[in-house]
Amino acid sequence: MNEDVGRLAERAAGGDRAALDRLLELYLPELRAFVRLRAGPFVRARESSSDIVQSVCREVIQHADRFQFPSEVAFKQWLYTTALRKIVNRKDFYLAQKRDAQREVPYSEGEDSTADRQLFDCYRSFASPSRQAMLREEVERVERAFEDLPEEYREVITLAHVVGLSRAEIAEQMGKSEGAVRVLLHRALARVSTLLADPDAGAPPGE
Repeated sequence: MNEDVGRLAERAAGGDRAALDRLLELYLPELRAFVRLRAGPFVRARESSSDIVQSVCREVIQHADRFQFPSEVAFKQWLYTTALRKIVNRKDFYLAQKRDAQREVPYSEGEDSTADRQLFDCYRSFASPSRQAMLREEVERVERAFEDLPEEYREVITLAHVVGLSRAEIAEQMGKSEGAVRVLLHRALARVSTLLADPDAGAPPGE
């Protein structure tokens, strides 16, 4: 991002709606990737990721007055915390209601769409997909590998490579030391590479 995101966050915290709208626009590709990865196949099969993203953006705009900490990190934490809460609520809803158990939402974006390319670009920050296959196939392949990771691996990867938090910020959020976060992230990325190379590898012993 070439824009001064910190300055936009300051203006948004001061009540500037245009600055808030611009922040959401800038973070939209990462937000969509976060929602798809953290929702997992259960929620993705029952509700469009785009609908969840739109719901997150609506809530952020409706409650703009809650954003009072003028920094890029604070904005990202607010945005992705809102997204994660909505994902958890959606999953709880479908589990409790046992609703539309067989219903699946088709992947609505067209082949090689802008949305697919944005997801591909985001995913390759932590994986090494190939452009030899169609973009959609590669996006789905990374998502399948991601779903086979332990929850702690999924969390550290999304915080580091989708949300873009520093190792120190991740350590604070996960309640770990910065050194432990570095080791965890290294193992998580190595595991993604293994799963992409051999999808039948499964979880390593002890995980």
